[in-house]
Amino acid sequence: MIPLRDENPTENFPYITVSLIVINVTVFIYQLIAGRPFTEYFALKPYNIFHSPTGLDYFTFISSMFLHGNFSHIIGNMLFLWIFGDNVEDTLGKIRYIIFYLICGIAAGLLHTLFNINSKIPTLGASGAISGVLGAYLVLFPRARVLTLVPVLWFIRLIYLPAKFFLIVWFIFQFLYIASPATGGVAFLAHIGGFAVGYFLIRPLVRYKPPEIINEDDWFDEDEGSWV
Repeated sequence: MIPLRDENPTENFPYITVSLIVINVTVFIYQLIAGRPFTEYFALKPYNIFHSPTGLDYFTFISSMFLHGNFSHIIGNMLFLWIFGDNVEDTLGKIRYIIFYLICGIAAGLLHTLFNINSKIPTLGASGAISGVLGAYLVLFPRARVLTLVPVLWFIRLIYLPAKFFLIVWFIFQFLYIASPATGGVAFLAHIGGFAVGYFLIRPLVRYKPPEIINEDDWFDEDEGSWV
């Protein structure tokens, strides 16, 4: 399933989301110019995290979030960030959104590292952070409609799906991909970790209700201090 857009207007222009997309694209272009040494240096390598004498490799938890392996990798990530990031930014505000994004990305990289301690394979991509954005979107806007491209046998259909359905199916597939030998090379565990952190972290970060585009039953009740 490929999301094309969501029916979920925002009140403010998503400056941070757009800036993140611009930074990622700019870094990717520089990667193409600079070549493999640049990517190797700034990518996350689990082995180096546990065997670095200086601790400088810890910075790669952040730097690796702005690197990508190929065109399909960055296009897919930026598409998801563009569709789902603007509403999360609109809800959190710019500063909290930046902090939230980085925490999710770092947590995703840390989970991947803990389960691949001796791996020297470079890990890179914004997927972990963006997965956190998806987890937050599921909490905030479960009933928003997402226009989705769905392949059915030999046909391709355009279908509006509830965000809750789309994101839960996406999350389940991350587990299925882990067990599939045909999807080697992708850190799906980082996707799972980022999504889980975003799902649970968004609740204490939200201090006001999202824009009035979903059912009131999904809103955060400030007076009661709980999700209803």
